[in-house]
Amino acid sequence: MKRSVVLIVMGLWAVCLQAHPVKEMLDRIDMDASDKFILELSDDGRDFFELDSKEDKVVIRADNYVNMAAGVNWYLKYYTGIHLSWNCMKAELPDPLPAVPEKERRHTDLPRRYYLNYCTYSYSMAFWDWDRWQQEIDWMALHGINMPLAATGMECVWMNVLQRLGYSRQEILDFIAGPAFNAWWLMNNLEGWGGPVTDTWMENRCGLQQKIVAKMKEYGMDPVFPGYSGMLPHDAGERLGLDVSDTGYWNGYPRPAILSPDSPDFSRIASVYYEELEKLYGKAPFYSMDPFHEGGSIGNTDLPAVGKAILAAMKRANPDAAWVAQAWDDCPYDGMIAPIPEGDMIILDLDSDNRPQCWDPSAPSCRENGFGRHGWMYCMLMNYGGAVGLHGKMDCVISGFYRAKESPSASTLKGTGLTMEGIGNNPVMYELFSELPWRQDKFTKEDWIEGYAKVRYGRTDSNVTQAWRILANSVYNGPRLSGVYESVFCARPTLDVRRVSTWADIKDYYDPEDIFEAAGKMAASAERFRGNDNFEYDLVDIVRQAVTEKGRQIYREIQKAYESGDAARLRKASNRFLELILLQDRLLSSRPEFMLGSWIESAVSLGTTPEEKDWLEWNARVQITTWGNRTAAEDGGLRDYAHKEWSGLLRDFYYPRWKVWLEALVESIETGKPVKEIDFYAMDEAWTLRRDKYPSRPQEYPTDIATEVLDRLFFTLNDKNS
Repeated sequence: MKRSVVLIVMGLWAVCLQAHPVKEMLDRIDMDASDKFILELSDDGRDFFELDSKEDKVVIRADNYVNMAAGVNWYLKYYTGIHLSWNCMKAELPDPLPAVPEKERRHTDLPRRYYLNYCTYSYSMAFWDWDRWQQEIDWMALHGINMPLAATGMECVWMNVLQRLGYSRQEILDFIAGPAFNAWWLMNNLEGWGGPVTDTWMENRCGLQQKIVAKMKEYGMDPVFPGYSGMLPHDAGERLGLDVSDTGYWNGYPRPAILSPDSPDFSRIASVYYEELEKLYGKAPFYSMDPFHEGGSIGNTDLPAVGKAILAAMKRANPDAAWVAQAWDDCPYDGMIAPIPEGDMIILDLDSDNRPQCWDPSAPSCRENGFGRHGWMYCMLMNYGGAVGLHGKMDCVISGFYRAKESPSASTLKGTGLTMEGIGNNPVMYELFSELPWRQDKFTKEDWIEGYAKVRYGRTDSNVTQAWRILANSVYNGPRLSGVYESVFCARPTLDVRRVSTWADIKDYYDPEDIFEAAGKMAASAERFRGNDNFEYDLVDIVRQAVTEKGRQIYREIQKAYESGDAARLRKASNRFLELILLQDRLLSSRPEFMLGSWIESAVSLGTTPEEKDWLEWNARVQITTWGNRTAAEDGGLRDYAHKEWSGLLRDFYYPRWKVWLEALVESIETGKPVKEIDFYAMDEAWTLRRDKYPSRPQEYPTDIATEVLDRLFFTLNDKNS
């Protein structure tokens, strides 16, 4: 009897000691902030959160921890004027907290909110440590994410799998891609590039993934693990005597081999993969698999057999799991998903607002029968390569969401997904999208943007409100098939610059004058918001865009001067252009988010030896410049795909390219000879091999430098003789 009592008491004590993730999150936002809230779990059968007051505390009531965190975020935004964003996840909560005058309840009929793209793991997360990951998981919870891709540490799984198949440790290290290119290895696009990885790196990533998964599960999130779809090293056929397919090349890189799903070895090797995955990270309710991603050759492949084999292997590992696939180009092929039973697959309509494949029959990208009986998710892709630049499609995103909910495919719509290639930019679009599931009634961007401006900075201001109205109706209201208008400063110099990256969707859909006006209005209120982190981030970003727009205008002057053979005019325009690059560099040195040093420091800090630090820095430098070797960069088109308009990179990478080319233009006019050819790849590669240091802490105060830059910009605009 005494033993039973002791066990009961111990059990109750264990429950009391159990972590409460939302309380812990609140205390990370502001020390002891959780003391100001009453947090209650209450399951009424649907996803909801409720805001209320009791005595001097605010009550957040929800059916699970993620929805509770989403309720905290809603309260902080709309009752206290605190907006937690990537640029600032700390705040000083008022004491006492504003009361909730009337109980507010919000629910959603979309149970799944997905987050991340494989590309995000390399373009944004390649060099994150645990502190940065914990902050991101808090951000996920605050934004209602309950189905995040969890792709860190897969190197360790593959090490164990391939060792069991007979590969040596060094051979496996050579097969795995480096951290800046890991995503494309996981998507079966390439192998080895950016490597070889080190033992200490793998150990670090394994421990990190275990923490990530534990924290996600603590919140009640359902992580999505990479599953098995047949990838093996390129020599697996000869080496292991397996029936593998050669799936061709991806932008100049030979792809890994793919084990034929109708081979008896597929089931065996898939089982080894899932066993090793479970040993390290446990089971997951979802597994992500994308065979033939981005042009992988299907040849005479029996697509229904592929689908059945992949599903069967996953189900043996976890009978309750579902397959998550990305709808991108022709993948997943209709033939492959046709035999998959209902409920066993969820498809991410990866670019729903832009190139919908499911809900809008009028869109050229839409499949005739959508995804059939399979569940799908309305997703926003937003950017490629994590490009820096103001951009969004507010009307498309909002109207598309409500149309999707009323479309013939609405019965299989399971949720929403943020599937961007890179994060940390355009926070307004992510805030808007994250609120969609919680807003039952249709609304317009005009309804929403004024509230956002107040929420973002904690108070109203007429100049700021007008600036956001302008932005919402211009650069943040792009049409379908439009993307970030990439900065001409980052482009490979030519006489016909239309884009920076090879596959950019460039459209002239807004008037640059709108950017100048919005920047001017933000600057007019700069002193009032001095010290407000969100305002200072946005001020720098909007002024940055204004400088970029001015650069485009002066570039056209360069074109005209060369075409007219006017060397003096060309020199003048060239000098103005180069001065703008350096001015932009100074401006961006005021925020760590726009500083090359922040990116490189995060990489180098994870190294444990000088050699490992050097390898990590090389990964960091290559990804944002050449991306690949000469073949992949030039013939494959990967160069500058992940370009960044960052301080340090502008001065030391983009400026020298433009300077040498502009000098060549002047020389061409003066000598009457063709413009001399410049081996830009050689210049670019030389920079990736350098190890000079870049600051990671701001070098200027954002309000001061932004105002100065804007004054100089308008002076340049108005003074034609400058």
